[in-house]
Amino acid sequence: MKMTVEIDCSPVEARAFLGLPDVSGLNDHLVKEMQARMDANMAMLAPDELMKNWMAFGTGAQDSFRKLMTAAAGAAVSGKRE
Repeated sequence: MKMTVEIDCSPVEARAFLGLPDVSGLNDHLVKEMQARMDANMAMLAPDELMKNWMAFGTGAQDSFRKLMTAAAGAAVSGKRE
């Protein structure tokens, strides 16, 4: 024996009928929080913000990197001459 029951109701009515809690307020809060975090992260992807983050290391790190590259280039050139 096979029986089919079709119930026509909205999701809100179905949750109430089944005794499930109304979480629409919590859902709204979570969506707003996710939007705020996405907006904050999108601001970090702006080119001026990226440059600020990259330049935050200061000139000391830039000088160290330049010396490292100069030493590597010098070693490569002297290695070819031998």
